[in-house]
Amino acid sequence: MDKVMVMFCMLIAYTCACSLGRNNKTMSTADMSYFTENGLGQTPPMGWNSWNHFGCDINETLIRSTADAMVSTGLASLGYKYINLDDCWAELNRDSQGNMVPKASTFPSGIKALAYYVHGKGLKLGVYSDAGNLTCSKRMPGSLGHEVQDAKTFASWGVDYLKYDNCENNGISPRLRYPPMSEALLNSGRPIFFSMCEWGREDPATWAKSVGNSWRTTGDIKDNWKSMTSIADANDKWASYAGPGGWNDPDMLEVGNGGMTTEEYRAHFSIWALAKAPLLVGCDIQAMDNTTSELISNSEVIAVNQDTLGVQGKKVKSNSDLEVWAGPLSNNKVAVILWNRSSSNATVTASWSDLGLESGTIVDARDLWDHSTQSSVSGDISAELASHACKMYVLTPQSG
Repeated sequence: MDKVMVMFCMLIAYTCACSLGRNNKTMSTADMSYFTENGLGQTPPMGWNSWNHFGCDINETLIRSTADAMVSTGLASLGYKYINLDDCWAELNRDSQGNMVPKASTFPSGIKALAYYVHGKGLKLGVYSDAGNLTCSKRMPGSLGHEVQDAKTFASWGVDYLKYDNCENNGISPRLRYPPMSEALLNSGRPIFFSMCEWGREDPATWAKSVGNSWRTTGDIKDNWKSMTSIADANDKWASYAGPGGWNDPDMLEVGNGGMTTEEYRAHFSIWALAKAPLLVGCDIQAMDNTTSELISNSEVIAVNQDTLGVQGKKVKSNSDLEVWAGPLSNNKVAVILWNRSSSNATVTASWSDLGLESGTIVDARDLWDHSTQSSVSGDISAELASHACKMYVLTPQSG
C-alpha cells in the first residue's frame, strides 16, 4: 500500500472516530460545535496579512515594524489585532524531531520571540500552514500527518491564529484533512483562531462551522474590480451560514495596493464589512497614503462588521448592475449599501420592502462615509452614484 493510500485510510479512520461522542455515543447536531469550542471569532477577525502585498518577501523586521505601525496609525485601537504571517516563514525541511523550523535567514530570532514582541504591542500573532505535504509556495512543509505536533509547536510559540491552506493535498477531500488540525488546535493548550483556506472547493459553509472559525468561500482575490466583484457575488450565496464563531471568508482586503480606484476600494471595504467578512488588511500599512488610511479606519463601517448580532448582510436587489445590499444589526437597525456597478452615473434606490421594513417606518439614516444623518426618512432611500461608487447607511427606526 503506497504512502498516499495509507494517509487516506488514516484520515478515514480519524473521521469515523470523530463522528462519535466522548463516550462512544453518536454525536448529535447540538454537539457539532465540538471542534470550535475555542470561544474565538464571536465577531469577524480584524488584522493584517502579509501575502497580498509582500508575498514570500517577508522577514521578522517587517513583521515587527508592521506591528509598530498597527499601533502608531491607530488601527489597533479600532480593532485590528492580528498580525498574520502567510507562506514562506519556515525552512523547507523539518528538524530531526520532525518540528517545523523558522527560516534562519529571515526569522533568525524565531517565532516565539516574534510573538512575544507582537503581544507586547497588545496585538496577536498568526502563522500559516497547509493541509497538504507542502504549502502553496512549495517552500515550506505542510502539516498533513503532523497536525498534533505542529499545533503543539504553534501553541508553545504563543501563536494566536492559523491560516490553513489547501495545496499539495494528495487529492484527499478537505472534509477529511481539516478536522484533524481543528482537533489538534483545540487540544494544544492555547486558543488559536482556525482560518480554513480550502478555497470554497467543497462548499465549506455547509460543513465547516463544526471545524473552523472562518472558511474561504472563494479562490484568491486579485487587486482589480472584476475579481473583487465576482468574489463578493460568490460569497453572497452562503450568507445564511455565517454567525458568531464561524464566518464566511471572501479573502483578504486589497484596499491600498493600487489596482482599483478610491471609489472601488470604498465599495470593496463596505461590502466586506456588511458581509461580516474578516477584515484583514493586505497593503503595506507602514507606507499607506491618507486615502487608504481613511478607508480602513472608518469606525462606523467597522462597527457594522463587528455588530454583535452577527448576521451577514447580503444582496437584496439587483437591476442592471444597480444593487442594494442590506442586513440587520443590533437594536433593530439596518445596514444598507446602494452600489452602482454600472459603467455610468446612475441613481440607486432601496425601498422599505427591499429592506424588510414596514411601509410606515420612519428612520434616521446615517451616511457612514459622509458622517452625516438625514432625519425622518420614510418609504425608501436613494442616491445618485458615480460609476462603481456606493453609499452606505445605518437606518435607525424612530421610536413611535
